[in-house]
Amino acid sequence: MKVRLAVLGAIAVLGFCVQPAKAAEASPPAFEIERSAVHTIESAVAKRRYGIFVKTPPGYDDPANAGRRYPVIYMTDGPYTFQVASGISRLLFSQKKMEEFILVGIGYAEGESGTASRNRDLTPWTNPNNPGIGGAAAFLKFIRTDAMPELERLYRIDPARRTLAGQSYGGLFGLWVALTEPELFSSYILTSPSIWYARKALLELEARYAAKNKDMRAAIYFAIGSFETVNPASDDPRYLATNDMVGDQQEMAKRLQSRNYPGLRVRSDVIEGTVHETTFPVGLIHALHWLFPYLGK
Repeated sequence: MKVRLAVLGAIAVLGFCVQPAKAAEASPPAFEIERSAVHTIESAVAKRRYGIFVKTPPGYDDPANAGRRYPVIYMTDGPYTFQVASGISRLLFSQKKMEEFILVGIGYAEGESGTASRNRDLTPWTNPNNPGIGGAAAFLKFIRTDAMPELERLYRIDPARRTLAGQSYGGLFGLWVALTEPELFSSYILTSPSIWYARKALLELEARYAAKNKDMRAAIYFAIGSFETVNPASDDPRYLATNDMVGDQQEMAKRLQSRNYPGLRVRSDVIEGTVHETTFPVGLIHALHWLFPYLGK
């Protein structure tokens, strides 16, 4: 079925009527995202079910493309990121300004709030004082062994061209995946990554990876908002009270670039004027142009 978005809420009409009330008019139809579907896939390990949103590009059903396989972008925080990416790619595809790809938004566990689900699934390290975190390993196994095989059975996905995209904790999760199972995805879009998490344990993980590996075959795009830092000299409320996320991202990018891995490409952008909640759309646009440029035929 198509993904539907409610665009109008119910309108309550108050007042007195001297004439009999008219029959209520039918509600307008919900907005639908074209060429989209919702699948429910269960985690065999965690016994949790997740909604998975999929959108195919305009040329997908063209008979001329029947044998064509497409790059795919897997996105965490699907209820948010899927809508953003769908809107951004729509005009770019229709005007042939970008190579076509399939979008996959991974939703939250059924029956849980988005906050509880993402806090557990997107964080790699546990904390005895917070039992609701540290489930990234089980979530990654769900993606790898349950979601990917099913989606690649249903859709003409090119498994050699998988991208993982995530915002905030999603950026933390994506970078952790790149440093633990780098062969699973060929590229990463990591916006506002929470490198501060667990006392910046990602920096230690990166050092351990570098000590054991001579290459990392991936393209990694980082984006952070210019206000995602601490600025004691300013009273602008858009700056963060703690955590220099700009500095954290720049340090991680510098470290990765210094390894001189033959197969690694890294780009790190500071997006002027954005805050933690607005960096993803702008960063995604830059990342898509970098990773999927349309070169014509």
